[in-house]
Amino acid sequence: MKTKGTAVFLCLLFILMPFLEGNEFKFSHGNVGPNHTPIDLPFVSNRYTCIGCVLMVTIIEQLAQVHNNSVQEAMTTLCGYLPEEARLRSTCIVLAELFGPDLIKLINHKLNADVICHAVQLCSNDPVQPFCHVFQKPKAGLKRSIKYAQWILKESSIMRNTEFLSLYLRKICNQPLLKGLCETKSSLPMLDIDQDNFSVFPSLRGYHWRGRDCNDTDNSFYPGRRPEDWDLIRDSNCNGIWGFDPEDKIPYEKKFCDGTDSRGIMVLGDSAAAHFHIPPEWLTAINMSEQTFSNLPVAISNEFDWPQLSMYTGYQNSTIGGWTESIYLQLRKNNLCNHRDYQNLAKNGYSSDNLRNTNSLSRDQELDKPAVVFYAVIGNDVCNSHADTLKHMTTPKQMKLNVMTTLEHLDTLLPKGSHVVLVALAAGHLLWDILHDKYHPIGQLNKDVTYNQLYGFLSCLESNPCEGWMNKNETLRNLTTERANQLSDVLKEIAVSQKFHNFDVIYIGRIYERVFAKWRQMGKDPVDLIEPVDGFHPNQIASALGADLIWKEVVNMRPEVFGKNNPYNEEITAIFGDQGGH
Repeated sequence: MKTKGTAVFLCLLFILMPFLEGNEFKFSHGNVGPNHTPIDLPFVSNRYTCIGCVLMVTIIEQLAQVHNNSVQEAMTTLCGYLPEEARLRSTCIVLAELFGPDLIKLINHKLNADVICHAVQLCSNDPVQPFCHVFQKPKAGLKRSIKYAQWILKESSIMRNTEFLSLYLRKICNQPLLKGLCETKSSLPMLDIDQDNFSVFPSLRGYHWRGRDCNDTDNSFYPGRRPEDWDLIRDSNCNGIWGFDPEDKIPYEKKFCDGTDSRGIMVLGDSAAAHFHIPPEWLTAINMSEQTFSNLPVAISNEFDWPQLSMYTGYQNSTIGGWTESIYLQLRKNNLCNHRDYQNLAKNGYSSDNLRNTNSLSRDQELDKPAVVFYAVIGNDVCNSHADTLKHMTTPKQMKLNVMTTLEHLDTLLPKGSHVVLVALAAGHLLWDILHDKYHPIGQLNKDVTYNQLYGFLSCLESNPCEGWMNKNETLRNLTTERANQLSDVLKEIAVSQKFHNFDVIYIGRIYERVFAKWRQMGKDPVDLIEPVDGFHPNQIASALGADLIWKEVVNMRPEVFGKNNPYNEEITAIFGDQGGH
C-alpha cells in the first residue's frame, strides 16, 4: 500500500532531518551497485513540512504535559530520547536552542500546533487555499489566531530561520543516514561487494530483504542456487549444508536435500508486503523513553519497512507487537534445505504499473532452484492522494496489461517448476468503518484527534495516502471498493485463463476480510489489526494471521506448491545446528 506519499512517513522524515546535519553515521561500506543513482525527494514541500511541524509541536506540548514540565524542559527531554549515535542528541539540543525560545513563547500563549505551524509558515497561508488543521479550530478562529501568533513573533528568530530550515530540508539526501535511501531506485542491496544481489549487511536492502550472502567476495555463492557438486567442499547456496558423511562419503546436500523439492519464496509487492511500520511510541509522549528511538537508524535505512517481520519473508522474532509468522518460516520449518532462500522485493508506493519490469528479482533459470512468487500489490492501484481520486485509479484493462507484462517477464526469469500466487486487493473499506471515530496516537492523551480528523487534515493537504477509502464520503468509499473488486477479478481471471512455460498461476482472494472476520469471531477488536500511526496498513498481528491463512489455502488447493516435508530436518539440525531464519 502506498507510502511514498504517505503523510506520516514523510512527517517523520521532517521531524528527524534537522537532527542529521553534519553527522557521520557509521555503516560498513561495500561497493555501490550500478543500479543506484541519485533521485530527487519530491516530498520536501509545504504540505509535508506542515504535517511534520504539527506533529513535532504536538509531541513537545504533550511531553510538557505528561512530565508537568516547562516547554524548554520538554524539548530537552525529547532530545535526550534520541540516540547518541551520529550526534543526533547534541544536534537536537543545538536546534532546540535556536528555535526553542519562540516555540516556548507560542505554546505558553496556549496556541495549538495548527496555529503555530501556520504562524511560522511551515503550513501554507495561501489565501486561495484552505487553512488545513488537524485539531478543532480555536474559539477565536484559525485565521485570527494565526495573525495573533505572527504578531507575537514579529521580532523572532524563528521567523528569520524558517527559510533556512526549508532550504536545508531540500538537501536532506546529503545526510549520511539517508544517502542509501535516497539513491536507491531499485530493490537491490546497496552494500553488495560481489554484485550478486545478495549482501552480508542487514539493512539498505540487505539480508533483512533477501537471504544473507555467505561469501560476499564471490558471486557464485548466494542463496537459492542449485548446489555446485552437491556442495561437497563449499556451501554454494548458503543454506548451511555442505561437506560429506564420513561413513558413506555421500555429500550431505545430496543425502538430505535431493528429492525434497526445495525452493525459495519471493514477493513482489507494496509497503504492506514490505511491512511498513512506524512505532506508535515515536508519536506518543506518554510512552516515550530513552529506548523509544533505539531502532530509528535501522528503520530509516529500511525505508520504515520491517521485511524481517513481514508475512511473506519474516524470519525474526517480532519486536513491534504481535508475533512473526511468515510463508518463508513455514517453508523453512518444513524443509531446512530452504534456509535463507527468500527475497522481499516489495517497495513503498508500488502498484501494478511499477511491477511491469521486475529487474530486481534474482533467479537464474539454469543454475537456481524454482521459486514461489507472491504478487501482492494490495492497494495502490486504487489508492492515491488526488482529490479526483477515481480518475487516477488503475482501470481493469490497464490492470490486465500491467499484470500480464509482469508475468511474461517472470517467465523469462523463473526456473521451470515455479509458481506465482496472485493476491487480491485489500478490503480497504474496513479502515473507515473501524477507525474513523477512534483516537489517533497523537490524540489519545487529550482525546482531541480522531482518525476522521487526521484523514481530513491529510486530504486538505492533498497528501492522503488513500483518498478513496480514508474519507468520510461513503459514496466515494463504495466506488473505491467497487474498483478494487474489479481489479481483483482481473487477477482471478488471469489465474484461470493464462498459461506460462515455467510456472503456473494461483489466485488467493479476500485475505484481509477473512482475517478481520476470524479476529472478530475470537471476540477481539478489529482495531488491533491496523497500524495505529498511519491508520492504513495491516499490522504485525494481521500479517501473521494472513500468512497462516495463505499457507493453509495454498496447501489445500495445491499441496505440491511448497514442496515435500523433509524427513531429515532433525539430522540437519544435529549436524549443522539451528542457524535461525536468516
